[in-house]
Amino acid sequence: MRSSFSWTLALLAGLLSGPALAQTPAAAPAATTTAPEATDARQLWQLLDYVAVDYGGAVENGQIASEGEYAEMLDFSANALQQAGALPAHADKARVTALVGQLRAAVQAKASADEVARLAHQAAQLLVAAYPMPVAPAKAPDIKKGSQLFQQICASCHGATGGGDGPAAQGLDPQPIAFSDAQRANARSLMALYQVTSQGVEGTSMVAFGALPDDDRWALAYFVGGLSYNDELRATGKALWQSDAGLRARFADLAALSTTTAQSLTPAMPIEQARAVLAYLRANPEVISEGKASGVALSRQRLAQSLVALKAGDRNQAMKLALSAYLDGFEPLEPTIAARNKTLMTQVESAMVQYRATVASGTLQQAETAAGQLQTMFDQVEAELNAGASDATATFVGALTILLREGLEALLIVIGMVALLRKAGRQDALRYVHAGWSSALVAGGLTWAVATYLVEISGASREVTEGLGSVVAALVLLSVGLWMHSKSSAGRWQSYLSEKLSASIGQGSMWGLFALAFISVYREVFETVLFFSALASDGHHAALLGGGLAAVAILAVIALVLLRTSARMPVGRFFSATSILVAVLAVVLVGKGVSSLQEAGWVGATPLAAPRIELLGMFPTVETMLAQALVLALVVFGFAYNRAAARKALRVQK
Repeated sequence: MRSSFSWTLALLAGLLSGPALAQTPAAAPAATTTAPEATDARQLWQLLDYVAVDYGGAVENGQIASEGEYAEMLDFSANALQQAGALPAHADKARVTALVGQLRAAVQAKASADEVARLAHQAAQLLVAAYPMPVAPAKAPDIKKGSQLFQQICASCHGATGGGDGPAAQGLDPQPIAFSDAQRANARSLMALYQVTSQGVEGTSMVAFGALPDDDRWALAYFVGGLSYNDELRATGKALWQSDAGLRARFADLAALSTTTAQSLTPAMPIEQARAVLAYLRANPEVISEGKASGVALSRQRLAQSLVALKAGDRNQAMKLALSAYLDGFEPLEPTIAARNKTLMTQVESAMVQYRATVASGTLQQAETAAGQLQTMFDQVEAELNAGASDATATFVGALTILLREGLEALLIVIGMVALLRKAGRQDALRYVHAGWSSALVAGGLTWAVATYLVEISGASREVTEGLGSVVAALVLLSVGLWMHSKSSAGRWQSYLSEKLSASIGQGSMWGLFALAFISVYREVFETVLFFSALASDGHHAALLGGGLAAVAILAVIALVLLRTSARMPVGRFFSATSILVAVLAVVLVGKGVSSLQEAGWVGATPLAAPRIELLGMFPTVETMLAQALVLALVVFGFAYNRAAARKALRVQK
């Protein structure tokens, strides 16, 4: 590596003729990106990385430390701004150019090295997201092989431990870089090391090693990238990695590890923690899924692939990838994000719907704009995840509110069924209701065990289960509500309950009661299991248990109050009030059900300028609003018909 102006000119020239970067599953869109786009983006990325790493040698404390180095920084920042302006059209091009402009201004103002590195890395990350390029190995590199290669071909100049003091270093101009220099290492990515290893540096003693197999070059880059760390740092990093789920989500794939620097991890964590994490991961890349993206990284990848497919005219594939960006990437993170920042979670959900709507309409420019907004939100999601685990109080409150929210709907349905059967004197039918909701609890426990220890439940499966369960429950409740209202309008309750209702509840009806109780409770248990699993990853198990038990206690009190109230309530008023409550629940559940089916791709989604009120099942799409309007219309029509029929019956009796 080096520090001279000629070194850098040679490096930039080498980018035009050097070997291609390694193809990686996490960067698949590059396969369909045109060559000019990929070349321009790679050249700009290299310039940004160079400025991030070497600016510290040009300016110290606002003063020029090296005239030659500072001249390079001015030249490269100017070239970077020019290349940013020449990038192909994209929704994020203006943001990339603006960030590079800020970088140029910071260099001219002799800003701190940390500020310049931050701007450079921020621009580079956005550049890779907007113009996908291969940035990582296809599989976890062999660090032992990298160590062997370093001793064979690098140690003579760079020294056995990477100090730049090898026996062949004497007399070289410029001197070989010291990989053990922590300050430079903090700003250097593994991708940058791979680039230089592959292409060499003309005019210096650094030759290209493009003849080496690609896996060997990545192994060498990963080993060299760890020479500034020690065993103590690696041990600290291991502990951080194992205890922080947000950190594991941040490094979901090798692409994230290959492009991340210690400086880019701040201010989410102190620099020493950032160094410790990278020390562990660069020495043990196998702990990351080999080339398999997940979480936010997968959402970014699928979103980029979706845009590429849309540009190619394959709208169907673009829609599939857009759904995958949500279901396989972001949706599994929803419980964690919801527990920390519910507003952000709903914003991402809405933006995903908006993006899918633009894909469905085939409007590329609007799709790029929507994708750009999502990328910004993904930055915020990563910041939430990088902030580390929530505290015990947040876990307690999250568990309490989640279980109360999910449990109240199911409780109202089950209590309504129990109260109705008690009014009818059908104690024998109660066991079917109790068997239904208790079986749902057991099924929820089995679902948690299967999802945790056996197989991963896909995002689509989760949404379809919730969606179909909600719609089925809504339809059943609609029919029950209309039936109860018809009886509340007819009067003469005691004779009806004793003569007709008791006789009408046969064996088949009892199993229907079981099914309604099971479906109503299981759909809520299913979602609660997902949220609690996410909260458990933060490690505050006592707070999680406490919040859950507190919610159960509150629900038990509500159940007791409702049962006692219904027992004292006159029969006619009970049926009238319960019919209205059941009808409202039907409207709420059908909205939630259609929304879940939209997220699974079963129902289209057309954004609508309307409020989002999850408590009422209201989501800002045409389809969910129409579904709720239809059920509400059926309720209004049914209630009106019942009243008219009741008045007619009274006239006949008179």
